[in-house]
Amino acid sequence: MSPRALETLLGELEGSVTVADDGKVTVTDEEKLRGAPVDTLAKKAVFGDTGQQAAARWLLWELGQVLAIYPASIHELYMARGRGEAPLNFTVPAINLRAMAYDSARAVFRGALPRRVGALIFEIARSEIGYTDQRPAEYLSVVMAAAIKEGYRGPLFVQGDHFQVNTKKFKTDPDAELQAVSDLADEAIRAGFYNIDIDTSTLVDLSYPTVDEQQRNNYEVCARLTNFIREREPQGITISVGGEIGEIGEKNSDETELRAYMDGYNRTLPKGMVGLSKISIQTGTSHGGVPLPDGTLAQVKIDFNVIKELSRVAREAYGMGGAVQHGASTLPDEAFNQFVQNEAAEVHLATGFQNIVYDHEAMPKELRERIYEHISTAHANERKEGQTEEQFIYKTRKKGLGPFKEDLWGLSEAVRGAIRTSLEEKFGFLFDQLNVGDTMELATRYAPPVEIHKTLADYGGTAAKAEDTSELAD
Repeated sequence: MSPRALETLLGELEGSVTVADDGKVTVTDEEKLRGAPVDTLAKKAVFGDTGQQAAARWLLWELGQVLAIYPASIHELYMARGRGEAPLNFTVPAINLRAMAYDSARAVFRGALPRRVGALIFEIARSEIGYTDQRPAEYLSVVMAAAIKEGYRGPLFVQGDHFQVNTKKFKTDPDAELQAVSDLADEAIRAGFYNIDIDTSTLVDLSYPTVDEQQRNNYEVCARLTNFIREREPQGITISVGGEIGEIGEKNSDETELRAYMDGYNRTLPKGMVGLSKISIQTGTSHGGVPLPDGTLAQVKIDFNVIKELSRVAREAYGMGGAVQHGASTLPDEAFNQFVQNEAAEVHLATGFQNIVYDHEAMPKELRERIYEHISTAHANERKEGQTEEQFIYKTRKKGLGPFKEDLWGLSEAVRGAIRTSLEEKFGFLFDQLNVGDTMELATRYAPPVEIHKTLADYGGTAAKAEDTSELAD
């Protein structure tokens, strides 16, 4: 197996990697590999032509198998929490990498390695896949490259975040909208996403008189998508599937809703099929924070009692790992340890890291201004009445990350290094606050290696269709 693109790529890896005729990959010099060669693999996986991308992505996957860096599911760890076998004294950070994904992922590992963090998730939402221009196979390959670069070993929990159903499209053509979510889930699983959060909370209809009726579309569609996922999970892997009962930014969730949703979901799911490992709830946050007219963020009050109570119900009544908090990265520093104290299973973090990149003193002013000019023109129709320029830019600048992805990757090492350092400090702080240090043994115990090899042909398939995700959650 030596197609021309692979042969050419191997020639650029300075003899650090060999591939036998039967496809077996060998690392001949890991120290050398972790230098320029893995940087080359990361860039080819993203910006190479079709053949280069396929060769780089395949090679990164196989290198992970060789180096004991393996895509894994966090399902069993969460279920152990539900059974009382695993401790409740930590909250798993789920980190969305929107900007400079390779450098950002490197910063994550740099913060994680000295702390022996194993309970850690990388994720990307359905909406983010669109506006950051990062399909699942690319995203996983970049995270894998960063893990190799930094010398990480262990499970790689990569998650599809907010694989959300668009309410308007569902009402117009439910089969087409569910097909779109299913296609994305299939693409993600093939890429190595063994954790998927299904978000059908958009289908909750509070106009119905009973909570069961309000939640029915939510739990029935989630069960249908769970069935789809279970039919496609690799042998030896139980994909971690999460559900959601309260749409972010709407009313706070309560126990009655959780029980109605879970009871309905379990009735709907095919008998004997493995269900959810966690449940996302609403407690008072909003994605990205709430910008004030001057561009600063309003203080958001989270009801931590809701997290604690619903986590308890999720574990004791349904055997899940607990409740999940979305939209938390822009909270004040003192809030993060509260997630641990109130037994949250997982917390999702995104916008705060994007803000570090955009607002960093090392970020070239010229590039930032070009991105903002693009946003002002390309997304002018998204400006809301009464919004200040600062509010508009803050809420919309995430959509500059895809069009300027190559510019951001192409920044000088001095600039990228300075941003990596700031990100590493932030990740380290969060790991400490969420108490995930020394969780590597726990993570590997419940997510041991499952050997999964791929071929170059596995990277020749088509991705799900590009779509308008502007109305979906982050």
